[in-house]
Amino acid sequence: MSKQSKKKEAKAQNDQKDNNKSLRYGPMPTFPRQRIFTRGIIVISTLIIVYFTSSNDKTTIFASQKESLAQRVHTIDCSDSYKTEISSYPDCVPEKCGRAVTDKLITGKETDVLLQLAKSAFALGSSDGGASILDLHSGALSYGKQFVNIYSLDNAKNVFSPQDFAIYKIVKSKIHHAIAHNFGVDINKIFLTHPTFFSKMTNAEAKTIHDEYWHEHVDKETYPSFHYTSLLYLTDYGNDFKGGKFIFTAPNNATVEPRRGRVIMFTSGAENPHFVERVTSGTRYALTVSFTCDQNEAISDPNIKEKDL
Repeated sequence: MSKQSKKKEAKAQNDQKDNNKSLRYGPMPTFPRQRIFTRGIIVISTLIIVYFTSSNDKTTIFASQKESLAQRVHTIDCSDSYKTEISSYPDCVPEKCGRAVTDKLITGKETDVLLQLAKSAFALGSSDGGASILDLHSGALSYGKQFVNIYSLDNAKNVFSPQDFAIYKIVKSKIHHAIAHNFGVDINKIFLTHPTFFSKMTNAEAKTIHDEYWHEHVDKETYPSFHYTSLLYLTDYGNDFKGGKFIFTAPNNATVEPRRGRVIMFTSGAENPHFVERVTSGTRYALTVSFTCDQNEAISDPNIKEKDL
C-alpha cells in the first residue's frame, strides 16, 4: 500500500472516532451569553480596582448647601504641635479637637445686615484679583494690588452705622459662646484676635499672592495668634456663586458647601489643614472670626465712635 493510501486510511479512521464520540456524548454545548458575562466581570473588576487605588482622591460631604443643620461635629485628634503650643494656656485647652458646623446660630436678619455691610464696603475698594478683604478692626481694605485704610476714605461715612457695629458684635458674641461650648473651654479664657475680616471671592485672575486663596494651609501657621477659627457664610453655594467650597483635606477631603448664615468652627492647628476651591462664577462673601488663648493677642470690638466717621 502506498504512503498516500495509508494517510487517507488513517484520516478516515480518525473521522470515524470523532463521529463515534459525538454520537456517544452529543455535541459540545455553547453559551451565547458567555462573552457578555465575561465582559461584565472584567468591567466590575476594573471599577473595583479604580475605587481602591484612587481612595486618596475621594471626598466626603461634611455639610451640603441643601441641609439645614442644628449641629454636626467631627472630632479628630489634636496635632502634636497644637497640643504642645496650647498647653501653655491650661484653661484654654480643648476637650477635643475637630470641627463643627451649624445653621441655627445666626439669624437671617443678622446675616443680611452683614452682607449689605460687606457689599457697601467693597464698593469702595476691591482687589484687582479674585480675593478682597476688609478688616473692620484695622480698617485694612483691598484696593487694587495693595491695601488702604477704609476709615480714611471720605465715602466710608456712608457705609457704616452704629447698628452695623452692634449687629457685628452680637454675631461675634454668639460665635464666641458656641466655640467655648463646642470645645469645652472657659469663655473668659478665649479672646477675639486679629485678623478678623470679611472676604469677597470671585473668578477674577489672581494679580498678587494675596489673591491666591485656593492653596492648602493651616491657620495656626498662617496666623500664629489663632487657636480657634470660625467662618460665617453670607452667600449660598450653587445659587450666588459656583465653586468656592471649603475643604478640610484630612481626612478624605471633608467638604463644606457654604450656606447663608452657616457657621463652621474648628481648632486652628495642623489637625485641620484646609483650602477654598476657586470660585468659577458669581461672588462668595464670608466673615472670618477667630479667637486666641493669648490675652496679649486680644483685640477689642470695633466701635464706630472710635473711627470718627
